[in-house]
Amino acid sequence: MTPHACSRREFLRRSANGFAMLPVFDAFARKRPLPRSVRGGGACRPHHAPRAKAVIFLYMDGGPSHVDTFDYKPQLQKDDGKPWTRPRAPTQFQDDGNTLGSPWRFHRYGESGLWVSELLPHLAQSADRLCVVKSMVADFSEHTNANYYLHTGLGLQGRPSAGAWASYGLGCDSENLPAFVVLNGGLIPPGGIDCFGNGFLPAHSQGSLFRMRGEPLANVTPREERGRQQHKLDLLSALDAMTLRDSGGADAIAAAIHNQELAFRMQSAVPELFDLSSEPLAVRQRYGVDAPYEPTRIYAQQCLLARRLVERGVRFVEVLCPDTGHDRWDQHSNLRNGLADNCRMVDQPIAALLEDLAARGLLDETLVVYCGEFGRTPFAQGHNGRDHNPFGFTTWMAGGGTRAGASYGATDDYGYAAVENPFTVHDLHATMLHLLGIDHERFTFRFGGRDIRLTDVYGNVPHALLA
Repeated sequence: MTPHACSRREFLRRSANGFAMLPVFDAFARKRPLPRSVRGGGACRPHHAPRAKAVIFLYMDGGPSHVDTFDYKPQLQKDDGKPWTRPRAPTQFQDDGNTLGSPWRFHRYGESGLWVSELLPHLAQSADRLCVVKSMVADFSEHTNANYYLHTGLGLQGRPSAGAWASYGLGCDSENLPAFVVLNGGLIPPGGIDCFGNGFLPAHSQGSLFRMRGEPLANVTPREERGRQQHKLDLLSALDAMTLRDSGGADAIAAAIHNQELAFRMQSAVPELFDLSSEPLAVRQRYGVDAPYEPTRIYAQQCLLARRLVERGVRFVEVLCPDTGHDRWDQHSNLRNGLADNCRMVDQPIAALLEDLAARGLLDETLVVYCGEFGRTPFAQGHNGRDHNPFGFTTWMAGGGTRAGASYGATDDYGYAAVENPFTVHDLHATMLHLLGIDHERFTFRFGGRDIRLTDVYGNVPHALLA
C-alpha cells in the first residue's frame, strides 16, 4: 500500500476537525440532542444575575397613536381644531392639517395614577404593573426602515434581530421548541421576515414563524409512523455529521442537524402547545378566545400561546397583529374607527396576559414589551388621521425587573417630541439585554472585521426603569 501524502498543515487541520467532532458523534451514538455548542445558544453566559428569563415582545405594527392611548395632553385638547403654529419636521407625507385633540377621554388608574385612554379599559386595570416610557424616539419615519431599526438596531436589511441575539446568547430552556418564536397573527410587517432574521449570527438563532391558521408549521403533523421517521432521521443525522466533519464545522450544516432533530421533536410539542382546550374555560374567556370580534379572538390565542411558550422555556416570543381591515395601526385617516378597532383587538388579551403571568408567578421573570416602530403626530393628516411621528412616542414594559407603576420621560405639551429623558431604540435593546443578564457592551459577534453588537456603539440602561 502506498502511503497517502499529507502535509503538516493538512494533518493538523484534519486532527483538529476530528477532535471537534467527537462530541457530535457521541451525541448520535447515545441518541440525545446535540451538544449545546452545536445545537445553539450558550455563546454568552449571563454577565450578571438576570431579572428575566424570557421576553414577550408585543409588536404594534404600523405605529400606534400615543396621544390617544397613554400620553395625555390637556393642551392638545384645548387647541383642538386650531392651526398648527409650531415647526413641523419633514415627514413621509405632506397632507398635514390643524391641531387634532384626542377624541377619547383619559383617566388616572391605580395607585400609580397613570393616564390611560378609555380605548383600553381592560389594560387600564393593570396600570400598576406597567412601566410607561413616554419619551421613546426613533431614527426613521418610514415603516420598512423603522421596522428594521426597531427589531435589529439598524435601519437596513440584514442585521440580526433582538430575538436572534437573545436566542444566540442564551439558547433555550426547552429541548422541543425553538428559542425564538414569532406568532404570526396574519400580518408580516413591512420589511418582511428579515425583521426576525439571524443576519450574521448562526442560523439556529433566527425566529421560527408559527401560523395561527391551519397548521402552525409546515409538515408538523407526522405523515408516517414515528419509529420509521426516527430511523430516517438517524441515517440523515449520521450523513450530516460526516459532512459537518468534512466541511470543518460549517454553520449551515450544524444548523441543519439541529433543525432536523428539533423538527422531529416539535411534531409532538407543537400540537400539544396549540391545544388550548387543556386550559380552563375561565382562563380562555379571560383572554377573549371566544370574543365576538374575530381579531380579538386571534390575538387572545396568541397571548395565551405566548404564556404557554415561556412556561415551556422559550427565550423570546414576538406577537404580531392580526388584520383589522384598517391597515394595521397606521391611521393616516379614519382615526376613530381604525384606532378603536385596533385597541379592541389587543386590550383584553394583553390585560389577561399580564394578570395570568402574575397569578402564575411568571411576571417577575418574564419581560413584556409593548412597542410600535414610531408614534403619530398631534396634528391631523387630512381631517381625520395622524401622520408618522418618530420624534416622541410611548412604549411600555411590565415584569422582568422593571419598575411597576412608573412613568418615565415626557414629550412636549402636544406630544410631538421628547423633551425629557429621550429613550432610544438602542436604549430599549440595552435594557432588554440587561434584564436578561447581558451587558450589551460586552455582548458582541465578530463579523466583517469588527466586533458588532445589537446596540452598535450606543445604548444606555436607565436605572430609573428598574425595580
